[in-house]
Amino acid sequence: MNFKHLHYFWVTAKAGGVMRAGEQLHTTPQTLSGQIKLLEDWLGRKLFRKRGRQLELTEEGRLAMGYAEQIFTLGAELEAAVRLSRGGPQVLEFRVGVADSVAKSVVYRLLEPALSLAEPVRLICSEGKFPDLLAQLALHRLDLVLADEPMPSRVSVKAFNHPLGSTAMSFFCAPELHTQLQGTFPQCLNGMPLLVPGAAASIRQPLEAWLTRHHLQPRVIGEFDDAALMKAFGREGRGIFMAPTVLEVETAREFGVAMIGRAPELVEEFFAVSVERRITHPCVVAITHAARKQLFSA
Repeated sequence: MNFKHLHYFWVTAKAGGVMRAGEQLHTTPQTLSGQIKLLEDWLGRKLFRKRGRQLELTEEGRLAMGYAEQIFTLGAELEAAVRLSRGGPQVLEFRVGVADSVAKSVVYRLLEPALSLAEPVRLICSEGKFPDLLAQLALHRLDLVLADEPMPSRVSVKAFNHPLGSTAMSFFCAPELHTQLQGTFPQCLNGMPLLVPGAAASIRQPLEAWLTRHHLQPRVIGEFDDAALMKAFGREGRGIFMAPTVLEVETAREFGVAMIGRAPELVEEFFAVSVERRITHPCVVAITHAARKQLFSA
């Protein structure tokens, strides 16, 4: 395939016509039309059709446009990652996948050391399901995956778990709900509305076992895959929720809630998963060192 022809097609589709595309590419509409015609001949399909004076993509054109977007976006990323910017320092690109079950406040505290390196860092952060992120890691589209569980042994991905640390869990509620609590913790949870992590969260089963062990019967009124959304409901007084003890002060301050008790038996662990057995990426080194020596040191 002649990628120059594909580039002309891509620019024309984005510009909405050969006149505007010609202005952007500093070439004539006739030249553009000829180049796109060569691409259509090579593919054996029409990519544009005329609608009045406008051009619109055919079904095959929309398919080709999707691939062209990916190709030229990756090309831009390649240029940014490899080529030194003129007159400036090289920017270190750091692509991180975050499992959606990890609290956003924990994510920030974990990633913050990477942004404090002496060299400029460009952080590209995406969120998703842990198995999907592992697939991206295997394809080298991510440098690191942050999760609240280790990579399962049954997953056929050549990657390595790097434990970052663990924290107990604390329970919080809004001030108006706090006045309704009766007795000491954890018995004060009995009969109270409770907001819990979704079924996929690693802490969910330990929480259920902990409630059973202490003969507690709160009213579970909501399950949340997103910890930030769960806390937002808790802030409005809809129920008691839990958060990492290591972020106790930040949670109380940010959401205006009171800490009602700690559960040392409930432990949430955090892992960095990378394709490196021996960590060499400067950002990953900074993250793992800070997590073990500062964030989870207690």
